[in-house]
Amino acid sequence: MGSTVISLVIIAVCVLLSMYFSATETAFNSLSRIRIKNKAEDGNKRAALVLQLLEKYDAMLSTILIGNNIVNIACTSLATLLFVNLLHDEHLGATVSTVAVTVVLLIFGEVSPKTIAKKNPERIALFAAPFLHVLVIVLTPVCWIFGVWQNLLNSIFRSPEDSGITEQELLTIVDEAEQGGNIDADEGELIRSAIEFNELEVRDIFTPRIDIEAIRLDTPKEEVAKIFSESGYSRLPVYEDSIDNITGILYLKDFYNTAFRGRTEITEIIKPVLFVPKSKKISDLRKELQEQQLHIAVVMDEFGCTVGIVTLEDILEELVGEIWDEHDEVVQEIKKTGENTWVVSGKANVEKVFEELDTDCEFEAMTVSGWVMEILEKIPSEGDAFENDGLRVRVLKMYGKRIEQVEIVRIEPEEPEKA
Repeated sequence: MGSTVISLVIIAVCVLLSMYFSATETAFNSLSRIRIKNKAEDGNKRAALVLQLLEKYDAMLSTILIGNNIVNIACTSLATLLFVNLLHDEHLGATVSTVAVTVVLLIFGEVSPKTIAKKNPERIALFAAPFLHVLVIVLTPVCWIFGVWQNLLNSIFRSPEDSGITEQELLTIVDEAEQGGNIDADEGELIRSAIEFNELEVRDIFTPRIDIEAIRLDTPKEEVAKIFSESGYSRLPVYEDSIDNITGILYLKDFYNTAFRGRTEITEIIKPVLFVPKSKKISDLRKELQEQQLHIAVVMDEFGCTVGIVTLEDILEELVGEIWDEHDEVVQEIKKTGENTWVVSGKANVEKVFEELDTDCEFEAMTVSGWVMEILEKIPSEGDAFENDGLRVRVLKMYGKRIEQVEIVRIEPEEPEKA
């Protein structure tokens, strides 16, 4: 009788340890490193221990698997001996033991602890860390053997794929966090903009040549003052002969402080200008502008002609959205006017428009204006319309040869007639 009680106690301890190892494995695989790191920085010693264990993840995982297998095998062996002695039948005892141990370990050693740990990973990890740390130290020789074996397997079955997280995977993580309520829509949009920021080029954001407000080097000061006043800009490119020969940038403050009422010439106060190709990454351009303490870069094509300008503000807007000051006329590039209808500026980025419409279309142009001309294969007139990839597009407003506004209507697919 005494041996039976001892066997039951040992079996119960094995089941509890199996629960511990299963819960610990799930907790360490599911926890948030950021939350644990914050706790550790706040002085939580157990959180610091969890981070220490995560740094030696392979050794920790080997310890958990070794411990779990030892207690499961011990539990099975003791249960078999116990049932054989109680039933006085070797075959019947082994069968009953197998069924009973399988059910108990499945419910209490696997499913239940893993379910609990999945919902409370940080709490379980903090609870399990001290004992697990001791086991890692005790089983170090055994873990070393498994580590050698693991390295051998890795060298044989080496994966050719890069195991790093891709940009698309990061965006998916942000979407899931937003849907789960961990971040709001504005935070999600800001993170997505930051992730995609490094992929953007100057060609994606620059102000085209036709919209540049610039002055000739020999423009009278009164005329310069008028241009500053009417445009509302604080900086103007200065060119000599033609806009393809921009020589510098004139700052409003410098002009009024030293040139407008004095004898100082504009040539003496203009700032240097940075020239960049359309293919330059805006993340690199941001660093360059900040290092040189500049706010504007002139965009050149392969023939050395000016195609536009890009400002530091344009770059920052790709991260935080449109920035309007008191002189700007607020323009809504994409305006929803009905359930399936939008009025869109011709200057709007065509890729952003299709993202807003949740539509996949093929295009090569950068702007809606370019896309419309690409489809129509001509300079359109007001009222021209076409259908493309489930969209009905109509030109609403022209300014000279440039498209100012278009209306886009999503065409709902017709339901087949019932026979």
